[in-house]
Amino acid sequence: MNVFYNKEGIGDTLIISIVPGFEGKTSFERKGNVALIKSDETGETLGYNVFAASEYINVTENGQVDMNKDRLEEINQILKQNGFDTKIKADFTPKFVVGFVESKEKHPNADKLSVCKVNVGEETLQIVCGAPNVDQNQKVVVAKVGAVMPSGMVIKDAELRGIPSSGMICSAKELNLPNAPQEKGILVLDDHYQVGQAFNS
Repeated sequence: MNVFYNKEGIGDTLIISIVPGFEGKTSFERKGNVALIKSDETGETLGYNVFAASEYINVTENGQVDMNKDRLEEINQILKQNGFDTKIKADFTPKFVVGFVESKEKHPNADKLSVCKVNVGEETLQIVCGAPNVDQNQKVVVAKVGAVMPSGMVIKDAELRGIPSSGMICSAKELNLPNAPQEKGILVLDDHYQVGQAFNS
Protein backbone atom coordinates (compact mmCIF):
# COMPACT_ATOMS: atom_id res chain seq x y z
CA MET A 1 0.00 0.00 0.00
CA ASN A 2 1.35 3.42 -1.00
CA VAL A 3 -0.26 6.79 -0.35
CA PHE A 4 0.51 10.01 -2.22
CA TYR A 5 -0.49 13.65 -1.83
CA ASN A 6 0.59 16.62 -3.94
CA LYS A 7 -1.76 19.57 -3.50
CA GLU A 8 0.04 21.83 -5.96
CA GLY A 9 0.44 19.16 -8.62
CA ILE A 10 -2.93 17.38 -8.60
CA GLY A 11 -5.09 19.27 -6.13
CA ASP A 12 -6.49 18.31 -2.74
CA THR A 13 -6.65 14.58 -3.50
CA LEU A 14 -5.18 11.71 -1.48
CA ILE A 15 -4.21 8.82 -3.76
CA ILE A 16 -4.21 5.40 -2.10
CA SER A 17 -2.58 2.70 -4.21
CA ILE A 18 -3.18 -0.85 -2.98
CA VAL A 19 -2.00 -2.72 -6.11
CA PRO A 20 0.89 -0.64 -7.49
CA GLY A 21 1.70 -0.70 -11.18
CA PHE A 22 -1.54 -2.41 -12.24
CA GLU A 23 -1.90 -2.70 -15.99
CA GLY A 24 -5.36 -3.42 -17.33
CA LYS A 25 -8.84 -1.96 -17.59
CA THR A 26 -10.24 -0.28 -14.52
CA SER A 27 -13.56 1.11 -13.39
CA PHE A 28 -14.60 3.54 -10.68
CA GLU A 29 -17.30 3.62 -8.03
CA ARG A 30 -17.80 6.95 -6.32
CA LYS A 31 -19.49 7.60 -2.98
CA GLY A 32 -19.28 11.09 -1.54
CA ASN A 33 -15.70 12.29 -1.75
CA VAL A 34 -14.18 8.83 -2.29
CA ALA A 35 -13.68 6.96 -5.56
CA LEU A 36 -12.97 3.23 -5.44
CA ILE A 37 -10.78 1.98 -8.29
CA LYS A 38 -11.08 -1.67 -9.24
CA SER A 39 -9.99 -4.11 -11.92
CA ASP A 40 -12.62 -4.76 -14.59
CA GLU A 41 -11.37 -8.32 -15.00
CA THR A 42 -11.21 -9.55 -11.43
CA GLY A 43 -13.15 -6.94 -9.44
CA GLU A 44 -10.10 -6.58 -7.18
CA THR A 45 -9.78 -3.27 -5.34
CA LEU A 46 -6.74 -1.41 -6.71
CA GLY A 47 -7.00 1.75 -4.66
CA TYR A 48 -8.98 4.81 -3.67
CA ASN A 49 -8.93 8.53 -4.42
CA VAL A 50 -10.05 10.80 -1.58
CA PHE A 51 -11.17 14.20 -2.88
CA ALA A 52 -11.17 17.30 -0.62
CA ALA A 53 -8.71 15.28 1.47
CA SER A 54 -7.75 18.18 3.75
CA GLU A 55 -11.32 18.22 5.11
CA TYR A 56 -10.67 14.75 6.59
CA ILE A 57 -6.96 14.38 7.25
CA ASN A 58 -3.95 16.60 7.93
CA VAL A 59 -1.23 15.76 5.41
CA THR A 60 1.95 17.84 5.31
CA GLU A 61 3.91 15.69 2.87
CA ASN A 62 4.33 16.58 -0.78
CA GLY A 63 4.69 13.23 -2.54
CA GLN A 64 4.68 9.91 -0.73
CA VAL A 65 2.84 10.01 2.59
CA ASP A 66 4.45 8.34 5.60
CA MET A 67 2.02 5.72 6.81
CA ASN A 68 1.47 4.11 10.20
CA LYS A 69 -1.39 2.37 12.02
CA ASP A 70 -2.97 5.63 13.17
CA ARG A 71 -3.00 7.10 9.68
CA LEU A 72 -4.43 3.89 8.28
CA GLU A 73 -7.22 4.08 10.86
CA GLU A 74 -7.91 7.67 9.77
CA ILE A 75 -8.17 6.56 6.13
CA ASN A 76 -10.48 3.68 7.04
CA GLN A 77 -12.70 6.18 8.90
CA ILE A 78 -12.81 8.38 5.76
CA LEU A 79 -13.95 5.38 3.70
CA LYS A 80 -16.64 4.58 6.28
CA GLN A 81 -17.85 8.20 6.43
CA ASN A 82 -18.29 8.13 2.66
CA GLY A 83 -20.27 4.90 2.55
CA PHE A 84 -17.64 2.20 1.97
CA ASP A 85 -17.74 -0.68 4.45
CA THR A 86 -14.38 -2.17 3.43
CA LYS A 87 -11.26 -1.80 5.56
CA ILE A 88 -7.76 -1.41 4.14
CA LYS A 89 -5.10 -3.61 5.74
CA ALA A 90 -1.42 -2.81 5.39
CA ASP A 91 2.03 -4.07 6.28
CA PHE A 92 4.11 -1.39 8.02
CA THR A 93 7.33 -3.35 8.34
CA PRO A 94 10.33 -1.51 6.84
CA LYS A 95 10.63 -1.82 3.06
CA PHE A 96 14.35 -0.91 2.90
CA VAL A 97 16.35 -3.33 5.04
CA VAL A 98 19.86 -4.69 5.49
CA GLY A 99 20.31 -8.05 3.81
CA PHE A 100 23.06 -10.67 3.79
CA VAL A 101 23.91 -12.38 0.50
CA GLU A 102 24.04 -16.06 1.47
CA SER A 103 24.69 -17.35 -2.04
CA LYS A 104 25.26 -16.11 -5.57
CA GLU A 105 24.89 -18.19 -8.71
CA LYS A 106 25.13 -17.34 -12.37
CA HIS A 107 21.75 -16.84 -14.04
CA PRO A 108 21.17 -19.80 -16.38
CA ASN A 109 19.77 -17.60 -19.17
CA ALA A 110 21.70 -14.33 -18.88
CA ASP A 111 25.45 -13.72 -18.75
CA LYS A 112 25.30 -10.47 -16.79
CA LEU A 113 22.74 -11.51 -14.17
CA SER A 114 23.23 -13.35 -10.87
CA VAL A 115 20.67 -15.23 -8.80
CA CYS A 116 21.18 -14.39 -5.13
CA LYS A 117 19.69 -15.76 -1.94
CA VAL A 118 19.50 -12.83 0.47
CA ASN A 119 18.68 -13.15 4.18
CA VAL A 120 16.66 -10.10 5.30
CA GLY A 121 16.07 -11.25 8.87
CA GLU A 122 12.54 -12.68 8.85
CA GLU A 123 12.99 -14.49 5.54
CA THR A 124 15.40 -15.31 2.74
CA LEU A 125 14.56 -13.76 -0.62
CA GLN A 126 15.60 -14.82 -4.10
CA ILE A 127 16.75 -11.72 -5.96
CA VAL A 128 18.07 -11.53 -9.50
CA CYS A 129 20.78 -8.87 -9.60
CA GLY A 130 22.70 -7.35 -12.52
CA ALA A 131 25.36 -5.51 -10.52
CA PRO A 132 28.93 -6.56 -11.41
CA ASN A 133 30.14 -6.30 -7.80
CA VAL A 134 27.48 -8.39 -6.03
CA ASP A 135 28.99 -11.35 -4.17
CA GLN A 136 28.40 -13.92 -1.46
CA ASN A 137 28.84 -12.85 2.20
CA GLN A 138 28.10 -9.17 1.54
CA LYS A 139 25.79 -6.98 3.61
CA VAL A 140 23.62 -4.99 1.22
CA VAL A 141 20.54 -2.76 1.12
CA VAL A 142 17.42 -4.60 -0.07
CA ALA A 143 14.30 -2.85 -1.34
CA LYS A 144 11.53 -5.33 -0.54
CA VAL A 145 8.38 -5.80 -2.59
CA GLY A 146 6.18 -2.74 -2.04
CA ALA A 147 9.10 -0.34 -1.56
CA VAL A 148 8.95 2.94 -3.48
CA MET A 149 12.34 4.00 -4.82
CA PRO A 150 13.34 7.70 -4.80
CA SER A 151 12.76 7.61 -8.59
CA GLY A 152 9.11 6.69 -7.96
CA MET A 153 9.53 3.11 -9.18
CA VAL A 154 7.59 0.58 -7.10
CA ILE A 155 9.32 -2.73 -6.37
CA LYS A 156 7.21 -5.72 -7.39
CA ASP A 157 7.63 -9.46 -7.63
CA ALA A 158 9.09 -10.11 -11.06
CA GLU A 159 10.52 -12.77 -13.32
CA LEU A 160 13.82 -11.97 -15.03
CA ARG A 161 14.68 -14.25 -17.93
CA GLY A 162 12.54 -17.02 -16.43
CA ILE A 163 13.82 -16.74 -12.84
CA PRO A 164 11.54 -15.32 -10.09
CA SER A 165 12.89 -12.31 -8.21
CA SER A 166 11.44 -10.73 -5.04
CA GLY A 167 13.01 -7.38 -4.27
CA MET A 168 16.05 -5.45 -5.40
CA ILE A 169 19.62 -5.12 -4.14
CA CYS A 170 20.25 -1.37 -4.29
CA SER A 171 23.07 0.88 -5.39
CA ALA A 172 23.85 4.15 -3.61
CA LYS A 173 22.66 6.00 -6.72
CA GLU A 174 19.30 4.18 -6.74
CA LEU A 175 18.87 5.12 -3.06
CA ASN A 176 19.64 8.75 -3.95
CA LEU A 177 22.42 8.88 -1.36
CA PRO A 178 24.69 11.93 -1.36
CA ASN A 179 28.02 11.50 -3.20
CA ALA A 180 26.84 8.23 -4.77
CA PRO A 181 29.36 6.83 -7.26
CA GLN A 182 28.25 7.02 -10.89
CA GLU A 183 29.69 3.66 -11.93
CA LYS A 184 27.43 0.61 -11.80
CA GLY A 185 27.45 -1.44 -8.64
CA ILE A 186 25.47 -2.12 -5.49
CA LEU A 187 26.14 -0.45 -2.15
CA VAL A 188 28.11 -2.84 0.08
CA LEU A 189 27.66 -2.14 3.79
CA ASP A 190 30.21 -2.61 6.56
CA ASP A 191 29.85 -5.13 9.37
CA HIS A 192 28.26 -2.88 12.00
CA TYR A 193 24.89 -3.12 10.20
CA GLN A 194 22.54 -5.82 11.52
CA VAL A 195 20.75 -8.13 9.09
CA GLY A 196 17.05 -7.28 8.98
CA GLN A 197 17.37 -3.78 10.44
CA ALA A 198 15.68 -0.92 8.60
CA PHE A 199 18.02 1.01 6.35
CA ASN A 200 17.45 4.75 6.61
CA SER A 201 19.35 6.92 4.19
